[in-house]
Parts: sequence; C-alpha cells; structure tokens
Amino acid sequence: MQSFFDCAGIVGTGAMGRGIAQMAAQAGVRVWLLDAQPGAAEKAREALAKTWDGLVAKGKLSAADRDACLGRLQVAASAEDLKACDLVIEAIVERLEVKQGLFKQLEDIVAPDAVLVSNTSSLSITAIGAALRHPERFAGYHFFNPVPLMKVVEVIAGLKTDPAVCERLMGFTRAYGHTPVAAQDTPGFIVNHAGRGYGTEALRVVGERVADFATIDRILRDQVGFRLGPFELMDLTALDVSHPVMESIYHQYYEEPRYRPSVITAQRLAGGVVGKKVGEGFYRYVDGAAQVPAEPPVPQVAELPPVWVSPKAARRQEIYQLLKDLGASIETAAAPSSQALILVAPLGLDVTTLAAVERHDASRTVGIDMMLEDSATKRRVLATNPATRADMRDAAHALFARDGKPVSVVRDSGGFVTQRVVATIVNIAADMCQQGICSPSDLDVAVTLGLGYPMGPLAMGDRIGPTNVLEILFNLQTVYGDARYRPSPWLRRRGALGLSLKQEEL
Repeated sequence: MQSFFDCAGIVGTGAMGRGIAQMAAQAGVRVWLLDAQPGAAEKAREALAKTWDGLVAKGKLSAADRDACLGRLQVAASAEDLKACDLVIEAIVERLEVKQGLFKQLEDIVAPDAVLVSNTSSLSITAIGAALRHPERFAGYHFFNPVPLMKVVEVIAGLKTDPAVCERLMGFTRAYGHTPVAAQDTPGFIVNHAGRGYGTEALRVVGERVADFATIDRILRDQVGFRLGPFELMDLTALDVSHPVMESIYHQYYEEPRYRPSVITAQRLAGGVVGKKVGEGFYRYVDGAAQVPAEPPVPQVAELPPVWVSPKAARRQEIYQLLKDLGASIETAAAPSSQALILVAPLGLDVTTLAAVERHDASRTVGIDMMLEDSATKRRVLATNPATRADMRDAAHALFARDGKPVSVVRDSGGFVTQRVVATIVNIAADMCQQGICSPSDLDVAVTLGLGYPMGPLAMGDRIGPTNVLEILFNLQTVYGDARYRPSPWLRRRGALGLSLKQEEL
C-alpha cells in the first residue's frame, strides 16, 4: 500500500483526532498524537488500543496488525516532537486565531516540504493560511464523524494552495479506503453547503403550519427515502450544533435567501430544547426513544363521491389508473358534477391557486402530490385548501388509503412538502456546480456518503426531471414571491436543453 506520507502529526485528540489517527496508523503511517490538555493524548492512545482490540475480537483485524498499528502510535510531549512529520493534521477548537497561531508555530518546526492541513468544518482555508509564510503547502482536510465509518473526506484548496498538495492528500485518502472529494474554499465546502436545503425548507413548511414535525418527517422518509426526517436529524445533531451552522453559512454568503435560517430553531436553541441529548427537541425522548405521535386514523366514509381529475394534473393518466385500481367512480366529462371530489395535482403551485385559476369549486377541491410515480413511494400526500369541506377531505383520505398505503393530509402549500424540499436541495446543488465549488460527480458522492441521502442531489434532479424541478421552482416563486426559489442558471440551461444535471460544459 502506498501511504503518500511516512509520518503524520495529529493535533487535537478528541473524537475526530482519534478517528483520523486510527485511519493513518492503519494505512501504515507513523503517528504522533499531540493535545494541549494534559493527559488527553495518552487517553486517546489507550482508547485506540481498545478500538483495535475490539476489531480483533470481531475478526476485522489480525492481532499482528493491531500490534503494528499500536506500535506506530506515539504521544508527543510538545509540538517540537512533530518535526519529523511530513503531514500535520489539526483538529482543535473552531477559532480562527487559535488555528492560525498553531500553524505559525508548526511552520518553524516541520520541514519546508511538509504538508499542513486543517480539519475545520466552518472556517475559511484561505483565511487560516493567510497567517503562514508558505500558504501553498496548506489545505483543508475535512473528515466526518465517526471517521472510520464516514467514508468521505473533503480536500479543500485555499486561494494559494499548491494543486500538488491536494493531489497528494487525495491519494493518501484512497490509501486508507476513504473517498476523497475536491472542493474550493467556500462556506460549508461541499457537504454542509449542499445540506442547507433539507432542514431550512422543512422549517419553512412547518412554520406555515402546513403539517407538524412528525408528519413532515414521515413524508420525506416515505416519499423520497431519506433515512431520517429533517426534524429527527436536527434532534440527533442537536440545535446547538446545527443552528449556528445555518446562521454562519447564511451570513458568510451575505444573506443569500436560499440559506435563510428559521426563527423556530433560534427560539428552541434559546430555550435549551436542542435535541435528543437533553431529552427534548422536536420530539420528547424517554430512555433515548423518541415519543412520536400516532398517525391520524383513516376516516370512515359510508359512501365515496365520484372523482373528477383536472385536465392539467401532473401524471393524469397515472392518476386515472390509480383511481381505477382503488375502485373509485371516475367522472370524465369536461366539467365536474356538483357532487364530485375535484382532484388537482400541481407541481409547485398550491391548491388554492389552481382552484381559483381553473375556477373549480374550492370547497370540493383536494390536491395530490404526483411529483414521483405512485409506485415509487411508500406514502401518498394530499393537500386541502382553506375552503375544502371536511367531508371531501375525509373522502379523499379514505379513498387513497383503500389499498393500505399510508396517506398524509396536509394544509395548502406551494409544492406540498416533498416537492419544495427536494426542489430546494436540487437547486442549491446545481448552483454549487455553477459556482465551480466542486464537480457534479464529487458533489453527488459527497452528499450520498456524507449525509446519507438516498441518492445525490443532481441524480435526484435527473430522476424527477430537470424541467419538472424548474416548473416547481418557478411556481414556488409565483406562490411565495421569494428569491430563495429562483432557479440556478445551471439548472435552467440543462432543463432547457434536455440535459442531465451532471452534464459539464467544455
């Protein structure tokens, strides 16, 4: 195995530093552990010894390899002990002046060709490197926690970073079995930047009282395949971590509307309701288990009304087939009868707008989200409007639950829940490509591995269809008049030309 480095110094031996040291030692590199807190480096070495013992017990590491890894691990008494290191990785407190001070000290200790890197997740690589005499040998090297399991590493070039340094780091990353992705030095790099749409748009949905936390989580898990709903995820990461990141990226981009945080998380953070670790977040936790409210039962309806489908409904023929499979009475006349349930299926628009524009009886009009094929989802989502009658809402719910598939009924919203969240994710990713922050392939790989999305944002956009994503965004702008929904030029051009969102220009 080619290691690309012979000796690595790890400064900061918390969870991140220990994980990085584990990967380096397992790749055959001699590792020095350094921590400003007395005894911390020794404890990190002991913890890693137990980790390797555990891997041996599970048959994932031989006893000989464990002994070799432990033999490569040494505790540094001071920064001077790092003088033989040809790579030093910093994983200390997220304060610019502290990191700059460390690297200025290291510059006087290590060899002139040694590589210096920061594991920062939020600070500018260019800003840290500005304090150095030789910023060309300095780069960002951002791991994710837990390091051994999160198999992606962001390699970030500052304005003055030598490209050869990044290539060397990319090779080193591959040597210990992780996937490197190359990023330019921008707020949030790739993963934290691309992840802005999921939580912030879900917060806007709940802020409009479209649905509650649990319903939104269920919809996004079951319709798209996210492992965790946005509110489950924020409870896991904790708002004292995630809300400051929201604010930081928003302000670093000079109040770009796409990244606008929410007063909801600001208030909950101020009140200490930050998530699972304190027993209360968007959910309450008892013995570590979330107390999730039960879904509303399917209404009992004695007689279902006939259904009339708007001529402008998305996937109209698929809706007809679904209604037929569910045993509905379908009206096919040019206009609905006075008894019919009127069904619309907008992309981006709300039910109210369609009822008004198409001159339907709003009291009998219900929307269904058909952005994705019904067969591709585990849940159907219906939306009422402010005038929808209770009997029509219940009839629609009962009808679409006839085959046992779960149904969520939400209040009116441009783009229901899934459309607006997914379109926001895709749009942010497309604009990252437009800015040249990373390649389309690296973006999708980073987000899939770093955030656990069911697929990369660009692949998600291709799956839905770039023209459909554009229609959703244009219509969201119509409904809300908010610049956050303006489509990226990358998305607009590829949608207009019928190209994949991964298509790069020559």
